[in-house]
Amino acid sequence: MNSNPYSWIEESLETIHKAHWYRSVKTIQNRAGAMVELEGKSVINFASNDYLALAADERLINAAIEALLTYGTGSTGSRLLSGHREIHRELESKIASLKQTEDAMVFSSGYLANLGTMAALVGKRDLILGDQYNHSSLKNGAKLSGATVIDYLHCNTEDLNKKLSQYRLSYRRCLIVTDSVFSMDGDLCPLPEILDLAQEFNCMLLLDEAHATGVMGKTGAGCVEYFNCTGRELIQMGTLSKALGSLGGYVAASEKLIDFLRNRASSWIYTTALSPADTAAALAAIKIIENEPQRRQQLWKNTALLKKQLSGFNILPSLTPIICLGLDSPQQALELAKKLLEAGIFAPAIRPPTVPTSRLRFSVMATHQASHFQQLGDVLRG
Repeated sequence: MNSNPYSWIEESLETIHKAHWYRSVKTIQNRAGAMVELEGKSVINFASNDYLALAADERLINAAIEALLTYGTGSTGSRLLSGHREIHRELESKIASLKQTEDAMVFSSGYLANLGTMAALVGKRDLILGDQYNHSSLKNGAKLSGATVIDYLHCNTEDLNKKLSQYRLSYRRCLIVTDSVFSMDGDLCPLPEILDLAQEFNCMLLLDEAHATGVMGKTGAGCVEYFNCTGRELIQMGTLSKALGSLGGYVAASEKLIDFLRNRASSWIYTTALSPADTAAALAAIKIIENEPQRRQQLWKNTALLKKQLSGFNILPSLTPIICLGLDSPQQALELAKKLLEAGIFAPAIRPPTVPTSRLRFSVMATHQASHFQQLGDVLRG
């Protein structure tokens, strides 16, 4: 027996390398935007979730600075101890208004929002039915809850119906969980049908709106608004770190459910509150989203331009600003990403185990220029 209990790590790393699954960080040296300095080189940025280009907006920066000067750098404790500030509640009220729910609560990250919410809502006597392509935070939240976890086929309501018919009556509570926008594909869940099934089988529904908030729907409220489901009973969560250009997560739902989570969601109760600067930046972002619909309109115009440039390629079906080019292998994805980077285009290679099949993922921003899409098309066709 090897006397070093850590010796297995080197062998595991070698396996990751051989499978072309190895990952490493890439350093961006300036503010976020459609053009960034990546390790000393100016590149077109198709790797960002900053859909509305708010992360570098001066109004968010100034709001964060003002909060820093008013409250300091950190919240210093959990919300139930010394961490609560008036600005936290102001942000929660603004989120509830945007989502048209009774109340909302802010977590220190979207991942924490999913872990804490799921573990609070269900336990060992309960059932979770989740889309097989759900985000890691939903899958790990399901494990943490201790509930029985069963996946249904991706966006397949027939399979969900079948599994509900087979298993629902054997459990006390049932929670259906799904992303609204699937971040590695760009497709949408069939929300109206899932809501109907949740009602029919007496289930709760947790909808992850991380990539929909600020992007989907007439006012940017998300896929609930996009599908005309506003007012129907469900639990919405999302992040402040994508279209809102800040950091943190939220849950928006009924007043009673939010009150329950404040008393039972461990990842909220035992975590230091979101920093004042991040809170203020997110609040400023929501105000911009409400008052400047032209940003979202430009985002959708740019999405159409990218799709036009990529016509004829193996593009995965998408109704969002996330456009994926399907590829045959991790090695092919890495080689094409390298070719693009050499031509001044930053687009990440997405590989297993993150996704079942390899691809390049292009995220559109409202501030991309037509020339950016033209350059991408020229390199891919060259």
